[in-house]
Amino acid sequence: RLAGALTPEVDAVLARHPLREHVTSSDPLPLLVERERALYGSWYEFFPRSEGTPEQPHGTFTTAARRLPAIAAMGFDVVYLPPIHPIGTTFRKGPDNTLDAAPDDVGVPWAIGSPEGGHDAVHPRLGTLEDFTRFVTRARELGLEVALDFALQCSPDHPWVHKHPAWFHHRPDGSIAYAENPPKKYQDIYPIAFDADMDGLTTETCRILRHWMHTGVRIFRVDNPHTKPVVFWERVIGDINRTDPDVIFLAEAFTRPAMMRTLADIGFQQSYTYFTWRNTKQELTDYLTELSGDAAASMRPNFFANTPDILHAYLQHGGRPAFEVRAVLAATLSPSWGIYSGYELCENTPLREGSEEYLHSEKYQLRPRDWESAEREGRTITPLITRLNTLRRENPALRQLRDLHFHQADQEAVIAYSKRQGSNIVLVVANLDPHHTQEATVSLDMPQLGLDRHESVPVRDELTGETYAWGRANYVRLGPGGAHVLVVGRGAEGGPSGEHSRALRPPVPQIGGSATT
Repeated sequence: RLAGALTPEVDAVLARHPLREHVTSSDPLPLLVERERALYGSWYEFFPRSEGTPEQPHGTFTTAARRLPAIAAMGFDVVYLPPIHPIGTTFRKGPDNTLDAAPDDVGVPWAIGSPEGGHDAVHPRLGTLEDFTRFVTRARELGLEVALDFALQCSPDHPWVHKHPAWFHHRPDGSIAYAENPPKKYQDIYPIAFDADMDGLTTETCRILRHWMHTGVRIFRVDNPHTKPVVFWERVIGDINRTDPDVIFLAEAFTRPAMMRTLADIGFQQSYTYFTWRNTKQELTDYLTELSGDAAASMRPNFFANTPDILHAYLQHGGRPAFEVRAVLAATLSPSWGIYSGYELCENTPLREGSEEYLHSEKYQLRPRDWESAEREGRTITPLITRLNTLRRENPALRQLRDLHFHQADQEAVIAYSKRQGSNIVLVVANLDPHHTQEATVSLDMPQLGLDRHESVPVRDELTGETYAWGRANYVRLGPGGAHVLVVGRGAEGGPSGEHSRALRPPVPQIGGSATT
């Protein structure tokens, strides 16, 4: 009797005339599908002007393009450039943020605008618009996308100051107050007033963005969006994505969580986060639980381990082990992560004790680096960064945010977590102490990994090449800043399906010194 109801003939009839009892209908529900780079990618930030030559210290797009193969070789997907526009001379900042710039001082790229042009112009010392377009093309040939900084602010010399005076708040004496973000003061920058002519500013902003989109730029890192009206960004991003849905906007909004969530709700595809300031196990656990929970419905985090503005005390005092473990955490906790140039050299000298500013910050002056010597002398963590980006490409679990689970480790300095995507499971155990070796027992939540409570499985450490058998309780010993990045169910010869071949794996870097039984 059952077989009669399951015949192909009956199935075909029901497919044509499905049962409709207790079925209701609703209005169409819109579905927004954005490209993969909106969630997943590895970012590298650098200043083209610092990539000069001994004969011509100020770099150009042509000389900066020589750095692109090394960035691509590290496995990055996006190369992010600070503003590339003309820089004002009025109240120009000198080295280390001094107020008395010399004639040859290059100024701050975020003080945008001079008689040479504004937001739609290229700094003459960097080259021409055609040079920039060639830079973008060269990056694309290497598998890199160029992300461009978009900062809606002006130097006192910007053409808008005289052409659109209504776009700025004037004091009773006719002067314009410079920008402030206490305790920081930006004497070389005028903020824009959005309440006088939002329609005009919206139109001009969209024109500028499309100008750079025509050169091949499809990603914009927006400077301080939380200091502008939310409705302004909603209109701008809506206008751009209506015709170009592949364009991505990253919000650089180090502000209150509610505002960060709101910016994501109205259209920003990605957001900077508080990751730099989350360093203990409890801080990381609480913050990542928040980001991978309800917040993930709209906000996609990008974990930058450092920026030209942020050199955290953890990096200042932790040395190379601190840089190593923070790279491991950023690259495995978040689908999107990034570093600012010099991170691979473990640059960690602050302007002064207690400051998060770099000494001789690249924001105020050229900062050439001898990359070849550093690599030759082994003074970089480039092999680790390259390996992490390779693992992100190989493991789907590391390219998603939501399936993140923390496991128990009985030492405060040791953190353990897993990410899972289908049959791909990655387990990370890291020593957060950059100064001391730590020993701990890691107790795994086996059902969370899709395993029986008493099961033992092979795991391979993708940073060292070692293979272990892990179960519910596992002893680890990690050197300062050391870490395991373990692919679960993968032994010496690869996973059960054989999709990973040992012969295809490049040499793996050793970090921190570790042992597991």
